[in-house]
Parts: sequence; structure tokens; C-alpha cells
Amino acid sequence: MTGQPDDLDGEGYDIEDWGRLKPFAGRVATLEDVQARAAVFALGDTGDPRTIDMDLPQPVIWWSDDGELAAIAVQAEAHDTEDGETMEVVGLILPDGEGAVALLDDVDLVDDSDPVWRRLVTEAIGDETGDDED
Repeated sequence: MTGQPDDLDGEGYDIEDWGRLKPFAGRVATLEDVQARAAVFALGDTGDPRTIDMDLPQPVIWWSDDGELAAIAVQAEAHDTEDGETMEVVGLILPDGEGAVALLDDVDLVDDSDPVWRRLVTEAIGDETGDDED
């Protein structure tokens, strides 16, 4: 399940105001939390769901199928699969305000001063406003 936290109301963020994003922390999200737009995702059919102890919101660089993307992690959970593997999953908010779900292994935790993260956010916002890249 994906969604976006309600405090965004579909709006994105830039390199200066990402800290206003409200994390979903303290417990594992339910479908109701996603429907209420308080959480990005809720996973079912997994064993031993638990939160991951990490500071949220957290700037990240997500290594997606589309290349590297700037995002803010606002949710972090660990879930065990039927095979006994542990999936560490993060709920992300992209600069355009959209929600996404990724494995923790597919993101690099960065500081908001990271030049690559800052460039990726700026480029994403430029795309949203119709500005051209180089």
C-alpha cells in the first residue's frame, strides 16, 4: 500500500522546508493509517512486524529503477517474510509530494547538506515547475 502523509496534502518540499514532514513512528502502520494519510504504507501477511529505530524524517538518496532520487524517509519498519528473511522497509516522500516504498538497502541516509541530495531535490522541483535541466 502506498499513500502520503496527510500534512502534505499533495504538496512537495524543497531543500529548506523538508523538516516539516511529519513522520509515522512509534508503531507499525495499519491499512487505516494509510487510508487516513498518516502513513505511507502498511504491510500484511508478514511476521513479527516492528518499527526500526531511526531518526525521522530523514533525507535519503533512493537508488530506484529510474536512477537516483532524492526523498525523505518518514516511516521505517522491519517485517519477516515466510522464508524467515527480514525486510527493512521505508516509506518515502518525494520532492513532488508523492509517496513511495523502498527497501532500506536501496537508500543512502544523507544529511540535508549533501550536495547530491540537494541537486536531486532541486532538479525534481525544476521538473515540476516546468524548468528545463541542463
